[in-house]
Amino acid sequence: MALITLLGKAHAEVGREFYYMGPLTECKDCRLKGVCFNLEPGSKYRVVEVRSQQHDCHEFDGDSVTAVSVEKVPTAAAVPKKLAIEGSVITFQESKCENIGCPNHHLCHAVGKRDGGKYSVTAVKGDLECPLGAKMVSVDLF
Repeated sequence: MALITLLGKAHAEVGREFYYMGPLTECKDCRLKGVCFNLEPGSKYRVVEVRSQQHDCHEFDGDSVTAVSVEKVPTAAAVPKKLAIEGSVITFQESKCENIGCPNHHLCHAVGKRDGGKYSVTAVKGDLECPLGAKMVSVDLF
């Protein structure tokens, strides 16, 4: 189901993906905050339609924001092999590994996914090579 939100003009293009990380405290008194803040913090979204409505926004350096329709999309993540079952609901455990040079670091520390949060595995993509020898699998979480 598509949701309506507001994005800066430069970001309002069909196909653009972004993570909504939560409301800005500077916007607490804005009359449009209900439209900007109606997304789920930590979730990834894709713009599916750009609408014609534009509004002034002081957070965009005097520029305007544009109304867009967005849909929630899964986030790629790495999970232990024993949890990689399509359709299951898992408790995400962020990796304790701090090897930022690892090509899978971004998956083990998935943007927007909360340590201890419950997520649905929507797709199992395949085994990952872990320099530490952990049996990890790339999945999509929703």
